[in-house]
Amino acid sequence: MPFSLNDDSRSHRLQGLALAGAGAIAFSGKAIIVKLSYRYGVDAVQVITYRMLFALPLFVALSWWAGRGKPALGRHDWLVLTGLGVTGYYLASYLDFAGLQYISASLERLILYLNPTFVLIMGVLFFGQSVTRRQWAALVLSYAGIAIVFGHDASISGNNTLLGAALVFGSAMSYATYLLFSGQAVKRLGALRITGLATGIACVLCILHFFVVRPVSALVVPPEVIGLAILNATLCTFLPVLFVMLAVERVGAGVTAQTGAIGPLSTIFLGVLLLDEPFTPWIAAGTALVLSGIWLLARK
Repeated sequence: MPFSLNDDSRSHRLQGLALAGAGAIAFSGKAIIVKLSYRYGVDAVQVITYRMLFALPLFVALSWWAGRGKPALGRHDWLVLTGLGVTGYYLASYLDFAGLQYISASLERLILYLNPTFVLIMGVLFFGQSVTRRQWAALVLSYAGIAIVFGHDASISGNNTLLGAALVFGSAMSYATYLLFSGQAVKRLGALRITGLATGIACVLCILHFFVVRPVSALVVPPEVIGLAILNATLCTFLPVLFVMLAVERVGAGVTAQTGAIGPLSTIFLGVLLLDEPFTPWIAAGTALVLSGIWLLARK
């Protein structure tokens, strides 16, 4: 059969969809690995420190590779990158990991998946953007789904569920701030360079945070925690970033975001398989509502 441009375009699109799906699944595994780490008696500070320690060289290498032949960064660029690193990866990571000590991986992933709604709400508050009826409907569906899953978790875990959900909501808001204000920087410096530098800054801040709040002796953890941290830093942190960026390059941000809907579903499946978390009709209903709401927001 002769070569066809349509065949090449279709192959390019399929590659993009596969990369987006793989990135979403790999990202979703982070919560599972963190919950498994907590079984060995460590806390959020120790888990995130080792995750960032192993991820730092990878993101330094990424920033170097993406910055080859590019102009040197100015003082303003470094200030912007520091702000993005703090909101997008340092603060968001700490709040997320802390919240996972109290709530299920399924609820955590659904809350984080609300990022598009947080961006919408912040756009209204800070930039005076208008909200359409479809967007209001999406908000109602999404938060109704979270309320259902939250109620299910609260009936099992009690008051700690409120604390955990609040921490993860804070994480999602912090990351939404990063998304909202990173647009101009991405246009100027490039997505991969921004990711490498901002995440590298966040890694350094997380490691410094450890030495401020913990003694050096707290670095002694079970070897299983080290192994899980390496897996988290590579499979669930660095590789998904690359996969998602390559997917955006092939199929665009909108299709990549919609493909990311597989993330919460894979978290629920892995939570049931590896953490013995229950899968109930309440979780199924809440997940369906959240995904429906995000789908409405993602539609053109």
